[in-house]
Amino acid sequence: MFHVKQSGDSVASGALEDSPIAREIADLSARRRALEAVTVELSGRTRVFTVSNQKGGVGKTTTTVNLAAALASVGAKVLVIDLDPQGNASTALGVPHNADTPSVYDVLIDEFPLADIIQTSPESPNLLCAPSTIHLAGAEIELVSQVAREHRLRGALHEYLALDETHLDFVIIDCPPSLGLLTINAFTAADEVLIPIQCEYYALEGLSQLLGSVQMIQKHLNPGLHVSTILLTMYDGRTRLAQQVAEEVRSHFSDEVLRTVIPRSVRVSEAPSFGQTVIAYDGQSAGAIAYREAAVEIVARDNSTKDS
Repeated sequence: MFHVKQSGDSVASGALEDSPIAREIADLSARRRALEAVTVELSGRTRVFTVSNQKGGVGKTTTTVNLAAALASVGAKVLVIDLDPQGNASTALGVPHNADTPSVYDVLIDEFPLADIIQTSPESPNLLCAPSTIHLAGAEIELVSQVAREHRLRGALHEYLALDETHLDFVIIDCPPSLGLLTINAFTAADEVLIPIQCEYYALEGLSQLLGSVQMIQKHLNPGLHVSTILLTMYDGRTRLAQQVAEEVRSHFSDEVLRTVIPRSVRVSEAPSFGQTVIAYDGQSAGAIAYREAAVEIVARDNSTKDS
């Protein structure tokens, strides 16, 4: 009797070890160990990204703040510029942005120096934020009459980067989903465009419009702008749809798409409500590990480009 029970337990144990949950836990453990063993070598230059997708709900702000926090966690100094009037990036980074807070609005409209509004996120001394406030909602209209209205952010950023004590490895700009003057300022200030694409229906909807906007900015305002990085988000490997979307995006943009994909994750969704990125909220979760892998990949790509 005892022997039979022991055999049954052994079979059950073997089945458990071979279950999807067990395989997922083993995979996460292996990826954590791999990240701990990685040595990140920063290029020494400042890379300026704008995170954009004119289709809403694709994880644009989520990608901005979590990628910024992941880069900071591997030693990079990162500035997030929150150009979205909703201020969600500022909230996720734990940075105050009430109506009285000096913000990007003051930089764009009243020519405040960027240094006067930047705050350090409580998550990391390497993680800085130029916050948004509700005043930014009116900036679209106010910018219309401003001199050099498309270049206001670019000028302020260049002045800030020229300060002797300032060395940033990355600037990541979060902008609204619409193509107004705020987004145009982001495109004009950046060198690279990072596009998050969700692995769901209509994933490529609006992408041709976005690429057309990038080409227009290249032609008229910022010849150096280019789409350098595409990140697949909200990926659920259990569904055939997610796999098909990933295959389709990779077939069209093989050089730009990161190998890393960001899974659909409860922890990633929960973190902003606590005023945190997923890196701080649950750094051992699948979402946090994926963003850290994406950060390492972005740094490595830059080094390989520089070497070639």
